[in-house]
Amino acid sequence: MDFLLSFYPWIKTLHIMAVISWMAGMFYLPRLFVYHAERATVGSELSETLKVMEEKLYRVIMTPAMMVSWVAGLLMMVTPGVIYWSGSFWFYPKFLAVIAMTITHVWLGRRLRVFAADGNSLKGRTFRLINEIPTVLMLVIVIMAVVKPF
Repeated sequence: MDFLLSFYPWIKTLHIMAVISWMAGMFYLPRLFVYHAERATVGSELSETLKVMEEKLYRVIMTPAMMVSWVAGLLMMVTPGVIYWSGSFWFYPKFLAVIAMTITHVWLGRRLRVFAADGNSLKGRTFRLINEIPTVLMLVIVIMAVVKPF
């Protein structure tokens, strides 16, 4: 895995760009769901427009960005010297937060399918609360990765 050292700056750059794209979607999709739940009636032009926006955001931006984030992150993880496993407790809460972010991503994808089938029963308030989950997880991830408090 020593060959990864020469590519590390590029892998890290790709990781940062992918995470920014993923997070943008993670913040925006629940907001679209709020508008869909509160302002769009089934079959209306607004509802159909929101369905297209939600689908494209999830399939074209968020999911590819998540996958690139994971691949680049795993490559950095196995690059020699990036993580000093003895005494690097910070990595474990960060990794758990990334898993929780991925679970949130999948849940949003399931809600997308419910909206697409005109079957949503959740209120806009629920999506406002869900919108806070990526924010909290991002705080944990960034603090663990940059400050490394443990």
